[in-house]
Amino acid sequence: MLHSNEYGNARAALAHLQACTPRVKVHRFKLAPPVDNDMKVGFVGLGRMGQGMARRLLDAGHDLWVFDQFAAQAAPLTAAGAQLAPSVAELAARSEIVVTMLVEDATISQVALGARGIRDSLPKGAIHLVMGTHGVAVVRQLDAGHREAGQALVAAPVLGRPDLAATGQLGIVVAGPEQAVARCDELLKSMGRRIFTAGLKPESATAIKLANNAVLGCAMVAMAEGFALVRKYDVEPQVFQDVMVEGLFAATAYKVYGQKMVDGSFDQVGSPIHVGLKDANLIAAAAELARVPMPSHNVYRDRLLGAVAHGDGDRDQAVLSREQARASGLE
Repeated sequence: MLHSNEYGNARAALAHLQACTPRVKVHRFKLAPPVDNDMKVGFVGLGRMGQGMARRLLDAGHDLWVFDQFAAQAAPLTAAGAQLAPSVAELAARSEIVVTMLVEDATISQVALGARGIRDSLPKGAIHLVMGTHGVAVVRQLDAGHREAGQALVAAPVLGRPDLAATGQLGIVVAGPEQAVARCDELLKSMGRRIFTAGLKPESATAIKLANNAVLGCAMVAMAEGFALVRKYDVEPQVFQDVMVEGLFAATAYKVYGQKMVDGSFDQVGSPIHVGLKDANLIAAAAELARVPMPSHNVYRDRLLGAVAHGDGDRDQAVLSREQARASGLE
């Protein structure tokens, strides 16, 4: 029999043991929805950017059908297992999501909204994932057209050059209906390093891409002016480039375009002048639509026009340094 003081000690010991024993919590987990790695995907537009992007989707295991107006462009992809569609209509009819990577607004309008185009052939509930750089007005037309057909438009313009497209390192700005964007998520992750969500309206992604291109254009103009200034004082351009990228401007745009300006490697084309001018006109149109003055952008556009006039339209945009050099009496 325990005496009262022994009983009290035993109760205290038991209470101490209970306090020191960790409580086991039971957690209830919801299973994540299965990832659809074999989605039926169509890809239209197999240029320098589209080639790498489409290959990323193919390598991710998706059932990929491809189309380009120049059938030879599809050869590397069909050799790797993609299926070549004989028409946009047949490609869209087979697809849950159709990706377009096209340059001109007139082309995307015809391919998407023209007779036997994507809208006419895509099943109800399917998605048009438009990844080229297009104007606000055209994106609004695409959005309205697909909604009328019971489809969804997701805008996802990309940030980067062809080498980044091939390695899945693009930045991607995406906007559109929430559920449609979620369905595109695995595709975007296959193609991009970083995904930026811009909102529920596809034009929001377009506005960000155009604004980003405007800032990049102004940076190239500023670099060209800086190189012209130091050259007039007999400074080696590489020294100025090193000062920029090792100091305040340690960003990819300055490292890539600045070095191309130093090297004069304008025929190693990532983004050509004529595409830059197309985008500059889209930026100006968006600014006009929103009543936003952009005087710095106007200088960039004028330099692009000058490059075209001097026969450099197919060269890399880094050739803007040559335009500034001409204006400065260096060439």
